[in-house]
Amino acid sequence: MSSLKTVVIGASDNPERYSHRAVRMLHKHNHEVVAVGLREGEIEGIKIHADRPEVKDVHTVSLYVGPANQPPWLDYIASLKPRRLILNPGTENENIHQWAIAQGIEPVEACTLVMLSVGTY
Repeated sequence: MSSLKTVVIGASDNPERYSHRAVRMLHKHNHEVVAVGLREGEIEGIKIHADRPEVKDVHTVSLYVGPANQPPWLDYIASLKPRRLILNPGTENENIHQWAIAQGIEPVEACTLVMLSVGTY
């Protein structure tokens, strides 16, 4: 399986957070991962960017930001030009779903951790 460059938005250095687990599991499955969060930090050697870094050739954005806090991220997500946007549990939002389609991004309501576990990532 080839590596799918993934940007995790909402990344946290708190090991109890699902975004933290997703970064670790993506890395374990040999996917190039860029972690972006509200605060800088690190997850097993992977820097969490508090800014919005320019990233090229993004396949997937895995979103861990709730609907109320999603609007400020839309321009950034669009700038990444991902092929798909995973709306993890708790991030589902019909507005962002429709927005993604309008941007030519495939919205997927699923759990990154489950997708990686069962081989559907």
